[in-house]
Amino acid sequence: MIARGKNASDLFPAVVKNVACKNIEVKKLVYVYLVRYAEEQQDLALLSISTFQRGLKDPNQLIRASALRVLSSIRVTIIVPIMMLAIKEAASDMSPYVRKTAAHAIPKLYSLDPEQKDQLIEVIEKLLADKTTLVAGSVVMAFEEVCPERIDLIHKNYRKLCNLLIDVEEWGQVVIINMLTRYARTQFLNPNVNEALLEEGGGGDKTFYGSDEDEDEDEEEKENKAEAAAMAKRKPYVMDPDHRLLLRNTKPLLQSRNAAVVMAVAQLYFHLAPKAEVGVIAKALVRLLRSHSEVQYVVLQNVATMTIKRRGMFEPYLKSFYIRSTDPTQIKILKLEVLTNLANETNISTILREFQTYIKSMDKDFVAATIQAIGRCATNIGEVRDTCLNGLVQLLSNRDELVVAESVVVIKKLLQMQPEKHSDIIKHMAKLTDNIQVPMARASILWLIGEYCEHVPKIAPDVLRKMAKSFTNEEDIVKLQILNLAAKLYLTNSKQTKLLTQYVLNLAKYDQNYDIRDRARFIRQLIVPTEKSGALSKYAKKLFLALKPAPVLESPFKDRDHFQLGSLSHLLNAKAGGYQELPDWPETAPDPSVRNVEVPEWTKCSSREKRKEKKVEKPFYSDSEGDSGPTESADS
Repeated sequence: MIARGKNASDLFPAVVKNVACKNIEVKKLVYVYLVRYAEEQQDLALLSISTFQRGLKDPNQLIRASALRVLSSIRVTIIVPIMMLAIKEAASDMSPYVRKTAAHAIPKLYSLDPEQKDQLIEVIEKLLADKTTLVAGSVVMAFEEVCPERIDLIHKNYRKLCNLLIDVEEWGQVVIINMLTRYARTQFLNPNVNEALLEEGGGGDKTFYGSDEDEDEDEEEKENKAEAAAMAKRKPYVMDPDHRLLLRNTKPLLQSRNAAVVMAVAQLYFHLAPKAEVGVIAKALVRLLRSHSEVQYVVLQNVATMTIKRRGMFEPYLKSFYIRSTDPTQIKILKLEVLTNLANETNISTILREFQTYIKSMDKDFVAATIQAIGRCATNIGEVRDTCLNGLVQLLSNRDELVVAESVVVIKKLLQMQPEKHSDIIKHMAKLTDNIQVPMARASILWLIGEYCEHVPKIAPDVLRKMAKSFTNEEDIVKLQILNLAAKLYLTNSKQTKLLTQYVLNLAKYDQNYDIRDRARFIRQLIVPTEKSGALSKYAKKLFLALKPAPVLESPFKDRDHFQLGSLSHLLNAKAGGYQELPDWPETAPDPSVRNVEVPEWTKCSSREKRKEKKVEKPFYSDSEGDSGPTESADS
């Protein structure tokens, strides 16, 4: 019944009786039922609580775990002490499966009674020391829920977690990788810190790795080099072996079949790896673009953010971001975003050819986004600006009104960069006012004509005449631009437009929208001089015809990377509940010895066994033999 989605809660008392059954299979089924309904039928579950407590002592590990799971699902504060006791006992159980269940019960108890935090932290500390892969993911999850600020609990277990990572189950891997990303940001130095300083000081690649000769040269060069660069060169960056251990042990997980794991490793490399090594994640992320559209959507959001800072690493995979007609709209728009970010002088012609095809698509939102992308390419790459403008002007004769409207809005932004060259385009757009009905496009054309009315002195008054006729039927944003156009023409060419302007202001005075009535009142006081007009009216020309800076067309993903990549907050571009900030790199590295683990005497085995272990385990965890430093202490 439960599997079919039917409500079986009425049978609760009848099912609970069977907990005492000797048959293991029946017992398991009873516990499956109880986990499902314990939260809803709390009173009935409380009645049978002694049975669950007996179950915690059962010889079968599955029954012990199930009993704990049911106990922690009864959300009643009275039994918090019983739950606490059960979790503490389960944490030192022989079976790793039961210890894992104890780790799962910790966040449940914490949400029921946050005052138990200190006791729960002790249990977490005990479970973090566990050496089994089964427990690792679950206890780190509990750590993240209960006490993510207690980084000191991780120090001693850091190397062990790095080495176990490859064998932990997939969702555990995701949690551990995200936690270690934050840990590494507080414990290690920024591997890219010298690059910026060296570039300022004109230092080359060689000094990045540093050597004794460089240091001698430094003393002589100190006067003529920038001080910051000299500092950077005197202290060549050396990566902490533990930092290297983390990068090396996460790299094989880029081949994982689970997209979330690949994404987690990608964000770890993006946030922690030296620039030269980040490139390895590009291939793995491009591979994820072959999976379901939901996965593609998340991956593309992250790729779009990465391409702003690290464009080079995705350039070889440009073709993977070409758009297929079968892609859903939101994926098309994200791929466009990536293509636009990847555009540079060498590949722009190919990208623009792609864009030309996209404009013929039937998907209107996508076409609009493509036209905006062309505009962004034109602003970022000066050489193709005129080509793009001509292409957009040709689109103005397109049969589809939405294409024309979007083109008008983009052309307006591009023309603001160099209007004096393009008065013929402004004339061409003035003619479109008869046909285009989309309000935003009409408003953009009117703004252009008003702003650059000196370039089209013959056409501008005529446009105003036509607009005055249709004023009452226009949308509000168009009416506001008609008022602006009238004011600008009144100030530059009052002989022809004085009466027209007064007519338009009178129409606006009785408009239904108070914004428009307001604007009309304000403009009239400002431009039509009367005895009462204030001190501002002599500055009217400066106010209306001031030079306006051209708009900067920026990627919507520009500042997204202050959220940790791969997180829900990054996806939504807003801080989600439970999100933990990614800490800034420390100025000086904290003491690395906190991660050293003391090996108790009695665990040291005979040398022959040690050799045997080394033979078996070493190559399994690490690719090179030269890394015995941090791993050995963890292994032993």
